[in-house]
Amino acid sequence: VQLVESGGGLVQAGASLRLSCAASGRTFSSWRMGWFRQAPGKEREFVAAVWGGAYTSYADSVKGRFTISRDNAKNTVYLQMNSLKPEDTAVYYCAASTGVGTYGTWGQGTQVTVSS
Repeated sequence: VQLVESGGGLVQAGASLRLSCAASGRTFSSWRMGWFRQAPGKEREFVAAVWGGAYTSYADSVKGRFTISRDNAKNTVYLQMNSLKPEDTAVYYCAASTGVGTYGTWGQGTQVTVSS
C-alpha cells in the first residue's frame, strides 16, 4: 500500500485548498482513511476521517470548514479546506487503516501554509 498526497501550497487567510491522496491497493473502498497534520514544534493531530462509505469525523478545530470525501473508483481521498486560517499551517498527512486497528500506512505529507 502506498499513499501519495498532493495539493498543498501557500495561500492567504480565507482561501481554499483541496488536498488529494492517491492510494494503491485493490481494496481501497474498505479502508478507513484519515488526514492528520503536524505544525512546527507541535505533535501530529487528527484532522478528519472517512470510512464505511459515508461516515466521517472531524476535529473540532476544522468542523464546518473542512470536508473529507473519497472516490473509490479513483482510489483517492480528498480534503477540501475552506476559510483557511494561519493556524491551519502544517504538513498534512494522509493515512490508511487497511484492517482492524490503527493507521498503519502514511503518505509523505504535503505542506500547507496560510499567511495572514
